[in-house]
Amino acid sequence: MPLSNYIINDVKPLLVTDKISDLQLLFNQLTYSHIPIQNEDGIYLGCVSENDAYCFESDKVLKECSYATEGFFVRPQATWLNVLEVFAQNNTNIMPVLGDQNEYLGYYELNDIISLFNETPFFAEPGGILIVEKGLQDFSMSEIAQVVETNNGKMLGAFVSKIENDLAQITLKIGNASLNDVIQSFRRYSYNIISEIEDDVYLESLKDRSDYLNKYLSI
Repeated sequence: MPLSNYIINDVKPLLVTDKISDLQLLFNQLTYSHIPIQNEDGIYLGCVSENDAYCFESDKVLKECSYATEGFFVRPQATWLNVLEVFAQNNTNIMPVLGDQNEYLGYYELNDIISLFNETPFFAEPGGILIVEKGLQDFSMSEIAQVVETNNGKMLGAFVSKIENDLAQITLKIGNASLNDVIQSFRRYSYNIISEIEDDVYLESLKDRSDYLNKYLSI
């Protein structure tokens, strides 16, 4: 489904001629961290945060507080990963979507975008999570993929999850392989193993075996 199908239109932007009291009332009715603002021509100007809204005198108009607007937005053609990045950078749960002329088209809700992330193979497919570490200038994604695939593993996802003191940590989701074999190979390539987490399917299997053994010993 195209990401643009997730655009919502049930919250209309306030006008710069509206009062701060209208903004405060809207925040009382909704659970969003920001409310979009537009001018009389329908051009998006930015968002006002809930925290800022209650710092202004309620009888003022929004135009008088325009300096407090935050100008974040995305275009309809943005990928869900780009949209998620803008959400994180601006600490918001609502993301205005603008057309080519900066007209307001609607907004994305954070929970909808996160749900798309949860549907990716990184989360949806069974496998093991492995976090490895190596010098920032020394690791390569092609080498990491080679280590996984030479152990008959399937790379379901990988991203650089941390950079600190010239060291990079890479989080991997690996399917169809023994994590122990993969770990030993990574060590031969001078990677530090930060943590390993087997998939819930594996943990459930161990639990089932343990329950079976307990029943057997009780006979």
